[in-house]
Amino acid sequence: MQWKRITAVAATVMLAAVACGSPSSNSGNNGGGNNVGGAQEKAIDATAKGPAAEVEGAKKGGTITVLSDVTPDTFDPTNTYYTDGNQIEKLFFRTLTQYRLDGPDHKPVLVPDLAEDLGTKSEDGLTWTFKLKQGIKYHDGTPVKAEDFAYAIKRSFAHDLYDAGPTYQQQFFLDGDKYKGPYVAGGENYKGVETPDDHTLVIKLAKKFDDLPFYAAFPMFTPIPKAKDTQKNYEQRPMSTGPYMVQSYNPGSQLKLTKNPHWDPNTDPVRHQYVDNWDFKFAQDTLKVQRQVLASSGPDANAVNYSNLDVSLLPEVKDQAQLVKGPSPCTIMYTMDTRKIPLEVRKLIAKAHPYDGWRKVAGLNPTDDPPASTILPPAVPGFDKYELPGLTGTGKGAEDDAVAKEVKDELTKLGKANFELSWYYSIDDPISTRTTQFRKQMFEKAGFKVRAIGVPKAKIRTFTGDQNAPVNIGKTPTGWCSDWPSGTSWFPVLFKSDAIELGNSVGQLQDKALDAQIDAITAKSPDEQLKEWKNIDKEILDKHLPVLPLYYSSSNMPIGKNIGNAINDPTQGLFEFTSMYLKQP
Repeated sequence: MQWKRITAVAATVMLAAVACGSPSSNSGNNGGGNNVGGAQEKAIDATAKGPAAEVEGAKKGGTITVLSDVTPDTFDPTNTYYTDGNQIEKLFFRTLTQYRLDGPDHKPVLVPDLAEDLGTKSEDGLTWTFKLKQGIKYHDGTPVKAEDFAYAIKRSFAHDLYDAGPTYQQQFFLDGDKYKGPYVAGGENYKGVETPDDHTLVIKLAKKFDDLPFYAAFPMFTPIPKAKDTQKNYEQRPMSTGPYMVQSYNPGSQLKLTKNPHWDPNTDPVRHQYVDNWDFKFAQDTLKVQRQVLASSGPDANAVNYSNLDVSLLPEVKDQAQLVKGPSPCTIMYTMDTRKIPLEVRKLIAKAHPYDGWRKVAGLNPTDDPPASTILPPAVPGFDKYELPGLTGTGKGAEDDAVAKEVKDELTKLGKANFELSWYYSIDDPISTRTTQFRKQMFEKAGFKVRAIGVPKAKIRTFTGDQNAPVNIGKTPTGWCSDWPSGTSWFPVLFKSDAIELGNSVGQLQDKALDAQIDAITAKSPDEQLKEWKNIDKEILDKHLPVLPLYYSSSNMPIGKNIGNAINDPTQGLFEFTSMYLKQP
């Protein structure tokens, strides 16, 4: 899953179990490094029921304001794959399954949400049956039916319209590589989903996918009535099943939520409805809004910001209780289009990259964002600490005059003098502007030509998300975190050749031998996979170098003084919005 910030991308779950078929398999981090996650004893609870346990001292009423410097690209559940969109949508969408955060450490546990259980798979592992809760209603009072879940799944195959959403269904579901969604001729007839009655959903697979119950927590598994599907306009008035519903949405600017009168807390094991309203304001200035939240003057006491605190503001923190910290096992990377940049040039980019100086300019905290040397982060089962020469996430790079001259000379020898590096940046984001200026200066010093293209912050995800954009650096995803705790949610979706068409490719790799290696590992049992992913991790960097690992991210987010129960959700590295309240409504 892609991260909340466009300069780095991330995603979700750090559960210890590799798959729902082996929930007791506690594979913690034994590889050293920054262990931002950790093993847990219980990863699933198939018998969980609503209502969610009350938060001690929680009060009802008021409005929480979220001042966000980043801008979610969509609130269409089918097209959502950034962590901030995913987390915000938990307020108004419910899915087949969801995560409950248990204990003082907020360990995530997979539980049924709109399903009665976590699904039952057939003996051959190719058919999953989910029994659905009855009596669930949308915000307009109409009943939720099994056919609505089936339609939502069909909708996710219309990748020409919803090109940013997750794509596991195209790889694992029956005929997923051929079916094109419900909008084409004959699209209503898809054999991959069946609804024997109004409260049963059957999903058929092309190959075993034991992680399906974890995948079912994504917004694309929220029900959508066919009659209400307005395609690209659906995000304006989506059908809500969560505690809140959309009051108004101005893309790129503001999202307002109000209470959903038909949400039934007795059926929901994870959510609450403490505040009356939510007001999300996007594309804000990072330093400005973080200062506002810390100062907590007037209405800003009821506000939060979900980006990590800029390191320059640490001296202004008077109360550590205003910082919410926690794990977010994400590896942030500098991506290079392997179709456009030869391997030998990519190696020189790695040598020239000014890691240490860039970290300072980007305002990174060494504690929260330690340098990375691998693709997998420490919290993901299968992680193995290794360091390849020049790929440790540290070093002066072209800031060192000798290194800059060496790179320049090697470019000339290769016949690549003045090789052009091009990327997009947010022209109205001071941090993006500063880091771009710094990198441009360093790369030009090392003999590269740089073409940096400024675009509005509200549109940056659209530009960088285009796998065929006319740039060769920084296409998303520029980082990743587990969609669930397994290398299966990393390597097949990021580094196989078909990831380009699916919109998730890191570095636009096209290597059939690597594809075959990844497929062979995916076919193994979860425990066997653990032994193999670390080798693929190292091979990708050593032989292909589509990315430069930059850092492993964790959370350090500022909150207003009137915010209650602000906790980090380790499945997203963001606030668990649905349990927050105002101390003084």
